[in-house]
Amino acid sequence: MDHQAPPPPHVLIFPLPFQGPVNCMLKLAELLSAAGLHVTFLVTHHIRHRLLRHSPIQTHFSRYPNFQLVSISDGLPEDHPRLGDQCMELFDALESVTKPLYRQMLTSGGTQKPVNCIIADGILGFAIDIAKEIGMPIISFRTISPCFIWVVFCLPKLIESGEIPFRDNDLDSMITSVPGMENFLRKRDLPSFCRSGDVTDPFIRLFSTESQLSPRADGLILNTFEDLEGPLLSHIRTLCPNLYAIGPLHGHLKSRLAVASPPSSGSFRQEDRTCLAWLDQQPPKSVLYVSFGSLATITKDQLMEFWCGLVNSGKRFLWVIRSDCLGSGGDSERQIPAELQEGTKERGYIVDWAPQVEVLAHSSVGGFLTHSGWNSTLESLFEGVPMICWPSFVDQQVNSRFVGEVWGLGLDMKDTCDRVIVEKMVRDLMEERRDEFERSANRMADLARRSVTEGGLSFQDLDRLIQDIRSMSLPASH
Repeated sequence: MDHQAPPPPHVLIFPLPFQGPVNCMLKLAELLSAAGLHVTFLVTHHIRHRLLRHSPIQTHFSRYPNFQLVSISDGLPEDHPRLGDQCMELFDALESVTKPLYRQMLTSGGTQKPVNCIIADGILGFAIDIAKEIGMPIISFRTISPCFIWVVFCLPKLIESGEIPFRDNDLDSMITSVPGMENFLRKRDLPSFCRSGDVTDPFIRLFSTESQLSPRADGLILNTFEDLEGPLLSHIRTLCPNLYAIGPLHGHLKSRLAVASPPSSGSFRQEDRTCLAWLDQQPPKSVLYVSFGSLATITKDQLMEFWCGLVNSGKRFLWVIRSDCLGSGGDSERQIPAELQEGTKERGYIVDWAPQVEVLAHSSVGGFLTHSGWNSTLESLFEGVPMICWPSFVDQQVNSRFVGEVWGLGLDMKDTCDRVIVEKMVRDLMEERRDEFERSANRMADLARRSVTEGGLSFQDLDRLIQDIRSMSLPASH
């Protein structure tokens, strides 16, 4: 008697509603869709609106009939800025408003077909609670860096030892309560919320529960690869033994699916593709790409210090200056000195938002001045582009320390914003120490590419993840 093949599993993917996590998990959604799984990608109404308006998500995913995009309320008014300094308001609203709606969606058939497995951002603790409550397999996905995750897992130990919280004094003293980082981690390399001087800081409370939360899931997905963070992954496995190190995710799309340019985009902003034509006109490796990500806001004084440093360096630069990067009130009337305007006209190009993966892969780009978000770090690493790091919050402080001190992929400029230092670091990266950084960056890029090709450890872990989802979705045999 013929046995019918079981239907493909239906996976619900629920990212944290910020640009970075959505972009990262959308790449996983595409890889699972390409493997034949049914995927429902759950975002907030606000994010869905921005994706449909600014990204080619509908066109791109039309090739996957088993993919659907659905949305849920995040509990905030539409005009809420949802930027870095208002993050906590979003977390509170997700807990009070989104959580009951999410439970109702899962328990009352709110999706087109029954869900077999959930992949949710690990910071969404309620997703794990509800999955356990209804007996649904759940895998956590932390789209931020594993080096940050390990610091977060060690927060209770850091608090117990008295190393945090602290105030902004003696930031260069070493931190000893994070195993594996004792020789290089300083106070200034810890997440910015550790500087609050208050153990009841909302972010410390939010993250310090993670070492209890993550192990409750059936597995943990990290966007990294063994050759980059093997020793740290060994530490994390002591708490989360079923670990899938499947990064860099955008590398899988290039190697497995041969995705043509432009790749699948989860951009919440209109990408200005004219910058690619400008890059085409520049000499090889001559351009510094500058972007501080989708959430960070900077002051007008900081903007001017960067601008002067970039122009005074004499190097070519492509700079993303978001229309909302100066926070509310914006940059409506920038008064730009004539010499800066002239220097920018000669050697610079400014856009509101750029197709970053394509920019970093462009032959004219020789360096990246970055906020050190994890997606940006991996994208730069994969293309062999050295970095100058100017971190703002969450995982960025520890990422920048690893870039500069552990991996030797660039320079860490945290806690300073001075035109003289900007100029010096740009010259160091693009000229004085260029060969040194290029050698390190090319070596790491080679390891990253090998990890996502057939036989590579990330390739194998992604296959194991797909197989495990299929196994979790099979009905129990009696």
